[in-house]
This record gives sequence, C-alpha cells and structure tokens, in this order.
Amino acid sequence: MSDLPPYYFRIRENGATVFRVDTENRQRRIDMEQIATINIRNGEVKPQGDRALTPEDLAAIRDWMAARTALLAQRDIDDILRAVDYMNLTTHWVQTKAADDQLEAVTDSLLLAMHDLRTVLVRKKADRMLKADGGED
Repeated sequence: MSDLPPYYFRIRENGATVFRVDTENRQRRIDMEQIATINIRNGEVKPQGDRALTPEDLAAIRDWMAARTALLAQRDIDDILRAVDYMNLTTHWVQTKAADDQLEAVTDSLLLAMHDLRTVLVRKKADRMLKADGGED
C-alpha cells in the first residue's frame, strides 16, 4: 500500500478538499486526514481547523492547483473544438436530413446563438489585431 500518493484531492466545484494519506499505521489501513480546502478560482488555501500546513503540504497543493488549472484550460479548448464538430454535424443534418418541422423548431435559436457568437468573435479578433498593431494597451 505504500505506492499510494501522500495526498488525495477530492474534486469539488471550484477546487478540492485536500487529505493527507497515511498507510503507515498499526492497522495497515488507509487513513485520510482532511488538511485543507482549496479554491482554484481565487487561489485560496484554507487549512482545516487550527491546522498549520507544512511547506510540503503547501508545495503539493500548489503543484496540484497548477496541474488542475492547466487540465481545466485544456478541457475548455477540447469542449470548444467539440462544439465546432457539433456545428459541422448540425450543418450536415440541416442540409441532408432535417424535416421542415424540425428546422422550424431549431432555426431561430441556432441563428441567434450563431449571431451572438459571431459578434463576440469578431469583436475579440478586432481587439487582438488592434493590440498587435500597438493601437491599444
């Protein structure tokens, strides 16, 4: 059982609850002691109760937070790329399979969502181009 990591992070919305894993006890069972809660959004680390976190605890927590933030950012990109796939599949469906009543049910919602997305994308692209040209800080 000594192959277990020294910390366990129970994922929750916006962060995790952090446990120290102990297998070196007389009963040879796995003990998990809650040591902190963390918030990914604001970087807050709250020790459990009056506990003082060790430098090792803090280093493990900071490493986990960095890895988790990177993973969530990658998942965001994956989700967007999946949305592009869905848009292409939707286009194919509209062109080849959709019945008039089905199109009637989805057309307005799709057009509004696509218009909103296009407006935001064009504005953000223009902002980036202005920044690149030195026109804005």
